[in-house]
Amino acid sequence: MKVVVIGGGPAGLMAAGTAKNNGADVVLFEKNEKVGKKLYITGKGRCNLTNSCKNGSFFDNIVHNSKFLYSSYNNFDYYALIEFCKKYNLSVKEERGGRVFPTSDKASDVTKTLVAYCKGVNIILNTRVNKLLIDDGKVVGVGTNYGAFYADKVIIACGGISYPVTGSTGDGYTLAKSVGHTIIEPKPALVPLITSKVEQIKEVEGLSLKNVAVTAVFNDKSTITEFGEMLFTSNGISGPLVLTLSSRINEKKTDYLSIDFKPALNEEVLDKRLLREFNENSNKSLKNILGNLLPKSLIESVVNRAGLSLDVKANAITGEERKNLLKILKDYRLYDFNLADVSAGIVTAGGVSVKEINPKTMESKTVKNLYFAGEVIDVDGLTGGYNIHIALCTGVAAGKYASEGE
Repeated sequence: MKVVVIGGGPAGLMAAGTAKNNGADVVLFEKNEKVGKKLYITGKGRCNLTNSCKNGSFFDNIVHNSKFLYSSYNNFDYYALIEFCKKYNLSVKEERGGRVFPTSDKASDVTKTLVAYCKGVNIILNTRVNKLLIDDGKVVGVGTNYGAFYADKVIIACGGISYPVTGSTGDGYTLAKSVGHTIIEPKPALVPLITSKVEQIKEVEGLSLKNVAVTAVFNDKSTITEFGEMLFTSNGISGPLVLTLSSRINEKKTDYLSIDFKPALNEEVLDKRLLREFNENSNKSLKNILGNLLPKSLIESVVNRAGLSLDVKANAITGEERKNLLKILKDYRLYDFNLADVSAGIVTAGGVSVKEINPKTMESKTVKNLYFAGEVIDVDGLTGGYNIHIALCTGVAAGKYASEGE
């Protein structure tokens, strides 16, 4: 059985290694000068390769088409991946939120492990697949910049369109579409949010916040809220909370964003806290009192929005002014925010329609002997190791079934 794998990322390497270990003759084409190029920058170079899901189900963290993954994930779940790591001597550690990283904190060690799994696979670098060769409704090989290569099965695992400098330029979409597959419009996922009105965040640029809530309010007044850490950038907001929010809102038009700086306190409790601070520090200026509640670099922006002066004494603040301050603390609004460009995304939402792929085998329902794995499929997860695990488990499924049968 001859199998061609297109793409040398985690999905492609896992598919190639699985097919080879299942007895197939495997060739992997990678257009870059090395495999795993995108893996080297994931998790800030540390590679968050999975999640233990101790705080919930794996599928609760899949944004689009979670049901499609039931079979492939259950066949290669968290425990199976940990056993795989042990077998190939990749030491891993678990951090906050169930995130799993190599103990060395080096993404390159994950790539080395996947390459070791591909022992015997013919990995051909600097070669781009530009065509699928079809005969009588079956894929029979691929066309490359060095000519045709014939095979019994072909696995497309060349990623999405996020981080195009790593080679993710949508080749898989082009190949799939050329043989009749439907491509769900690729959109950015896990990206910062940017604004055309940077003046509204200029005062707080560079400020990092923990334990806050950001709510996206849509034109139809529906909302989505995320909690956690965020960062004000030069042109918008970023951080774990924002990346997660971006994946949940990428199909809806946002009216505005609302930041709650004290989500653990409802308005009544926070008002009592303000009143107590004002009574206990009646002769102090507002800027000094708010230092007990907010980071120093945020105080001026909050006070300005509340229509107050930094130097006003607590005993001079009226009840109405305190209510205005309370409102800003619980509802600090940002306008004209949109998703950053898809090239800035950690992953791509969209891709080959899951309706046209067998969820157990990853085989195309449109073209026989054609398989898919990884980000090229219309499935994406939240930050925390879910997307790499999607790549790995779909790679296992594609490699297993592509190496069997006719």
